[in-house]
Amino acid sequence: MFERFSRGYYLGRLSIEPHPHDGSRPLIQRTTHERLNEALYAKGEGIERTDLPLVMKVETSHLAVGGDDGVPEDTLWLPEAVLADLRIDTPPTLQEVLLATADRAAQLLRLSGTAV
Repeated sequence: MFERFSRGYYLGRLSIEPHPHDGSRPLIQRTTHERLNEALYAKGEGIERTDLPLVMKVETSHLAVGGDDGVPEDTLWLPEAVLADLRIDTPPTLQEVLLATADRAAQLLRLSGTAV
């Protein structure tokens, strides 16, 4: 799904769709979220959280993405306001998405004031 793109990001393709339940945050499928968290963000030191937000870059914006059982596989649900800000006018659309590495994600979350 995602492959190494640079020192700070992995590259993947997701179907970008509006959040069907007027949700307030970006979401991907929970199992995928947990798998990516474990593979990319875990340090391999005992029991670790797999619910930390994944940081994805869509167009020019970095988004803290959570997981939800209702999201179809290979899909990123975005709130309507985020779709409007990103000027994605015709969802669903298959689009390249960057997933921040653990170090880059921690840096971006700190800068945005998102507590983890």
